[in-house]
Amino acid sequence: MTVRVPVERLHTSNGAIMRTRRPDVLAVEEPLEIRAAGQVITVTMRTPGADLDLVHGYLLAEGIIDAADQVRGARYCAGAVATGPEGVEQNTYNVLDVDLLDPARVPTGVSRVTMSTSACGVCGSASIDAISARVPTHLGRGEVRVAADVVLTLAGALRERQSVFEKTGGLHAAAVADVTGHIHTHAEDVGRHNAVDKTIGAALRAGSLPREDAILVVTSRASFEIVQKAAMAGIAIVATVSAPSSLAVETAATLGMTLIAFARGDRCNVYSGFERVTD
Repeated sequence: MTVRVPVERLHTSNGAIMRTRRPDVLAVEEPLEIRAAGQVITVTMRTPGADLDLVHGYLLAEGIIDAADQVRGARYCAGAVATGPEGVEQNTYNVLDVDLLDPARVPTGVSRVTMSTSACGVCGSASIDAISARVPTHLGRGEVRVAADVVLTLAGALRERQSVFEKTGGLHAAAVADVTGHIHTHAEDVGRHNAVDKTIGAALRAGSLPREDAILVVTSRASFEIVQKAAMAGIAIVATVSAPSSLAVETAATLGMTLIAFARGDRCNVYSGFERVTD
């Protein structure tokens, strides 16, 4: 989703500041409150669109669901209204109430469910232990192989699908691919974590996950949370276009995952699970 806004552009010409006015296209950023079992699970700032995919991906990453059919339905709350340009109240579509098959899996007494994020003061080793106890058993087996030349095509293939980024320059993207280089799902969002949730959720709903040869591709750095989301989805290979954090590398190595970073152009760095990447 995009909006057009006026912008004044400044540039120098022969030592003088020149000003031009023109419309610019921006990516929309709005809050999404996710509710389930009578409580608020999380509030995230996202680009509207594919909200149900985002919900599936988020709930999977947090261990609240294991399969798409564990979400029985979802609806935007009718009470979430704002006054429109003509003074008429309209639904903001920013509060989504999720009907779960097993509401008991939602922890009680919390306003935001999370294992950990880069904003939380959670010990790194405790975070890794929390994931290790819950990831799919096939994750660290290491039998899947992917050719290096396939890895090097993934960022470009995802870039070709970034239609909103092409207009705005302001979105992250993520994709679920396989070891042949085929991209099954992709998504764009102002938040890289949301883009990951959306593409994993879309793959889960489409039946493209779980699969042992899946690769998560992300147009950002590799943070702990990106690796966490891949691990909880049973994705053993993660490829990002920017640098990894130390905890992301430690987590991937501990879980037996392959973490690839700086995967753009004709080169990449493999930080863990080296055996999966072949010549």
